[in-house]
Amino acid sequence: MNDTKAIMIVGVGGQGTLLASRILGNVLLFQGYDVKVSEVHGMSQRGGSVVTYVKFGKKVYSPIIDRGEADYILSFERLEAARWLPYLKEGGKIIVNDQRISPMPVITGAMGYPQDILAKIKSTGANLITVDALSLAEEAGNSKSVNVVLMGLLSSMMDIPTQAWQEVLEATIKPKFLDVNKKAFELGRSAANAV
Repeated sequence: MNDTKAIMIVGVGGQGTLLASRILGNVLLFQGYDVKVSEVHGMSQRGGSVVTYVKFGKKVYSPIIDRGEADYILSFERLEAARWLPYLKEGGKIIVNDQRISPMPVITGAMGYPQDILAKIKSTGANLITVDALSLAEEAGNSKSVNVVLMGLLSSMMDIPTQAWQEVLEATIKPKFLDVNKKAFELGRSAANAV
């Protein structure tokens, strides 16, 4: 039996998904796992879909995650959660920032933003965890810390010491943003108790 775990981080350009994958990858690496990270960019500079695959275990041969393989999907936005839901394995968890960011076709009026996305995801039987990460990031002091709030929430579900996450935050985030992001991480961890 393969011990490999797979995590997908999905969002839109500018939300900090790549920083989140760097934090996660480093934490796993420092815990002694073999880690493969693959960044798949959409039109990230225009708010397009951005996806990162993170796989870890004793030995990982490829970072690619196929449909039905993800243990966790960490979604920075509602519509991206729906888009990538088929990749979640049975019994996996999908963590969704309850935020709406309209893609270009919605902004231009070519199509409407789908309604009741979270209810539709829940109706599939998926293990859905929602969090208002934007409010928590603002509470921490910077709306751009949504990514670190979500990392905090994910960390509460993984068997990795909090200290390891703190050390990676210190090594990865610029000193002037560190305090805000440490607070965002803790708020994310605390939010896990409320879901």
